[in-house]
Amino acid sequence: MLPLRQRRGYKRRMTDATDHSGHGFSTRAVHAGQEPDPTTGAVMTPVYLTSTYVQEAPGVHKGYEYSRTQNPTRDALQANVAALEGGTAGIAFASGLAASHGVFSLLSAGDRLVCGHDVYGGTYRLLDQVMTRQGLTFETVDTTDLAAVDEALSTPAQMVWFETPTNPLLAVTDIAAVCERARAAGAISVVDNTFATPYLQTPLALGADIVVHSMTKYLGGHSDVVGGICVTSDDELAERLRFLQNAVGAQIGPMDSFLVMRGTKTLAVRMERHCDNAEAVADWLAAHPRVSTVHYPGRADHPGHAVAKGQMRRFSGMVSFELDADLETATRLASATKLFALAESLGGVESLLDHPASMTHASVPREERLKTGFTDGLLRLSVGIEDLADLLADLEQAFDTAFA
Repeated sequence: MLPLRQRRGYKRRMTDATDHSGHGFSTRAVHAGQEPDPTTGAVMTPVYLTSTYVQEAPGVHKGYEYSRTQNPTRDALQANVAALEGGTAGIAFASGLAASHGVFSLLSAGDRLVCGHDVYGGTYRLLDQVMTRQGLTFETVDTTDLAAVDEALSTPAQMVWFETPTNPLLAVTDIAAVCERARAAGAISVVDNTFATPYLQTPLALGADIVVHSMTKYLGGHSDVVGGICVTSDDELAERLRFLQNAVGAQIGPMDSFLVMRGTKTLAVRMERHCDNAEAVADWLAAHPRVSTVHYPGRADHPGHAVAKGQMRRFSGMVSFELDADLETATRLASATKLFALAESLGGVESLLDHPASMTHASVPREERLKTGFTDGLLRLSVGIEDLADLLADLEQAFDTAFA
């Protein structure tokens, strides 16, 4: 198989990412990929805790040989998330970063990747400290600036990777516009859809070749499982990702697959509550005299609000903000909340508070962070599904404590 840089005109099978079953999102979330167990009639997909499968004769089997390669519980999860994203294939990995590594491994030594400049710290670390040692080069660019994207793609590239909304600044990229530019340049377009989830945004329908999720976050939804997934409607890319999943052995296990499927069943109702609470928290912060900036795409003053309205159903449960104060005060506030747990990760039913510069994005060099406007005093909230009045009361007492 020729390297991607020699195959810039290869044919992709594009899709409008609609669901041909005609079922709505919540129906697919509950049922897609999850038929009742044919042996017992169990409504919930069984957890197939087996490493191997009996064969009737050498090479004659029921579609399953070894659980690194295939597992019925994982198959159900992959079909479920693919249906939610409007894709034809899901390839699930042991973590979001394992899924990212699988995508990056589509490239060859000497290939070049254009990456959004505001991405999860682990993604940056994987590119900067692992993939570059394997001969991949990458350039970070503000993907909200289409002129900057054009400039970056004036040099041959084999892949464009970006998040929208981004982590942690919640910047919004025009998915269709960037994917169109990637396609014209012969590059694979990849969108990390973790913050939005397929309930709020479906990048495949906007031209993306691959969608990536950390299923640890909103898809799992309960802070009790780690996993990642890639979804595509390109048969060739799906085949190559399945090969990498099997060859590297970084697939998700059956119990974790079951836990994520439990989460996707309630994704729609959870995301509505996350969005309700986040919108109110963002407005409360914007009105607070000690807050200098609020980053939330659902607010009309957000620079990406118009683009977000055009490609998102609502605006997710993530809110970032900056204080009109020094780093010591920001640290005091981060340590003073009670309902907002000071912890990494996001997307669970419980509210979390993160200081990205010292926690989730500590691996990103400070000079790189500052280039994007990501200050040391930035705080990131994953707004949960608790009662709104309790969340606002918790923030109020934390502000009082920090500024006492």
